[in-house]
Amino acid sequence: MANGTELDQSLTDLFEAERRVRKLHEELSDAPAERLLDAVERAISGAFEHKDADESELRLERLAMVLGELEGPRAVDLLIDIVAAPVPDARTVAGEQLEGLAFERFKEVAKGVERALKRLPVGSPALPELPYILSEVPEPGVVKLLELFLKHEDPDAVAAAIEVSVEIGDPSIVKHLEPLKDDKRVVEMSDENDESTEITLGELVVDALDIFEGADEDFDDAPAPSAGSSKKG
Repeated sequence: MANGTELDQSLTDLFEAERRVRKLHEELSDAPAERLLDAVERAISGAFEHKDADESELRLERLAMVLGELEGPRAVDLLIDIVAAPVPDARTVAGEQLEGLAFERFKEVAKGVERALKRLPVGSPALPELPYILSEVPEPGVVKLLELFLKHEDPDAVAAAIEVSVEIGDPSIVKHLEPLKDDKRVVEMSDENDESTEITLGELVVDALDIFEGADEDFDDAPAPSAGSSKKG
């Protein structure tokens, strides 16, 4: 067990390491963008190929943070590549960076998502993650992207888009959900007890449509505001 002096030294070493990390980030920020992106792309490939999962995760998390400070389509595409990584924590960090970029430059991220839907293979971990990443972004274009996910071949991506459509609650998505009512593709979802259960996409859609219908009924049943209810200051 470490004594007090050793712990003090460990903290000092930690502070020094943090200063070093910040200095390196500043140096990277000053580098020409395209050359930096070339280096990041090579580093991502190396991290994916690394035999040590912990080392791979460490590298991908840090690379995601570097990409979150960059602009342009390549940065978005590389972040999405990390969202497709086999290490969950790295996917989380990349998703957070991507969400942050979407708040600042939604169009840039939206185009990257559209490219991802075309370039990523069915079964890519990124496909079902992207709808959830977009779910908190207050942009009308999110619904348009969800419509593209609903038409995708990847059943997990479709399932994610169905769930996020319900979360957002925009009724314009209903006409894009209805064609999937008889979809027999099976996905695994977590139930209220956080246990995995199998369900068809059609069943998910029927549940979603019921929720939208219930929301419409609640709106129709709500009392109209009284003409004299508002107060002027």
